[in-house]
Amino acid sequence: MFRLRRRPPNPYVKTDSPQVFRVRVRTQLHGEEVEVRFTKGAHIAAEEDGTFFFRKPIVSPRHLDRGELLVRFDRAYRVTATEGEGLTFIPVSEWPDPEA
Repeated sequence: MFRLRRRPPNPYVKTDSPQVFRVRVRTQLHGEEVEVRFTKGAHIAAEEDGTFFFRKPIVSPRHLDRGELLVRFDRAYRVTATEGEGLTFIPVSEWPDPEA
């Protein structure tokens, strides 16, 4: 028969709940880490084709480095792409363990 293939989760976006997402980025200029938390209801916008996106300008707190973050979602709110200008994404696997 047919096998359903599930798309692996995006390595840069952590889903805290069905409504809440987190991303960590590093600025290219000074390497400062910034974490961004966003929700479906308040922060994610719809595209004309029915997909969704989250766009946010980033300013690091210490050096005031600037960048822009873009996360794209399909119609089921699965992450399809991550883009950053002036930023490097930090994989979730490299985030510090909160229980440590």
